[in-house]
Amino acid sequence: MSALYVVKEIYIYPIKSLAGISCKSALAEEMGFENDRRWMLINTENLHVTQREYPVMSQFYPQISDGKISISFEDHKHEFSIDEHLPNKIETNVWDDKSDVFEVNETTSKWFSDRLGFECKLVKILKNGDRKHESSKSKEIFNVSLADGYPYLLVGTESLDFLNEKLDEKITVKRFRPNIVISTKIAHEEDDFKDFRIGEVEFRNIKPCGRCIMVNNDPQKAIVKKEPLKTLSKYRNVNNSVLFGTNIVSLNSGTIHVDDEVVF
Repeated sequence: MSALYVVKEIYIYPIKSLAGISCKSALAEEMGFENDRRWMLINTENLHVTQREYPVMSQFYPQISDGKISISFEDHKHEFSIDEHLPNKIETNVWDDKSDVFEVNETTSKWFSDRLGFECKLVKILKNGDRKHESSKSKEIFNVSLADGYPYLLVGTESLDFLNEKLDEKITVKRFRPNIVISTKIAHEEDDFKDFRIGEVEFRNIKPCGRCIMVNNDPQKAIVKKEPLKTLSKYRNVNNSVLFGTNIVSLNSGTIHVDDEVVF
C-alpha cells in the first residue's frame, strides 16, 4: 500500500523573488533549505525589491554548480561565488524584520542594475541569527533567511487541483513558490497539520500563508493578471487574508528527498 502523503517536489529560491530551482533533495536548516533565499536585491534606500514591483524578476533563472551561482536573463549570463561578499555590513529590513546583509560584489550589483534598469545591489545574509521573525500567531521568534516570513512553505497537490478546477486558465504550483509539495487527498488539509517528519527532519506547522498580488504574476511571461487571487479570494478569504499553502519550520537539520514519506 502506497503512502498517503509523499514529497512530490522540492524547490529552493537562492535569490529572493527570482526564479526557483527544482531539486531532488535538499538540506533543511533552521533558516530554510541550504542556499534558499540567502540573497536578495536592494535598492538605493536599502529596501528589498521583489516581483510585486518588478514582475520581470521572474525571468532571472539561477543555477548552482561547483560553488557558484549562475544567473540567466534573456541572452545575458552572470555568475558569482556562493561564498563571496564585501566586508561592510548593510542594515536592511525584510518587511518589519531588521536584517544584517553584505553586498556580494560591485560587478554583480552592476549586472543586475543594468538588466533591471535601476540601481540595486545583490546582498547576502551570512549566518543564522542575522534576521529574526516573530510569529504573529504563536509569538515565537524564529531565525529566518530573507524569505517573506518563514523558512519553508508547504503546499498539498489537492489544493492546487481544487483551485485549477475553478480557473479557465490552469496554473502550476510555481505561482505559489513552495519549498515542499506533497501529495494530498483533501484540498488545504495541510493547513491543519501539526508536527510531522520527512526523511531525517522534524517539521512544525506554524500557520497558513496569506497570499499577495505576486501570485498573479505568470512567472514564465512576467505578465500580471487577475488570477488566481480573484478566484481564491472567493473561498479562501479568512480575516481579509487570502490563504494558500502553509508556513512551516524545521526542528532539526537533515536532508529530505523527493518521494520521501510524510510521517505524523
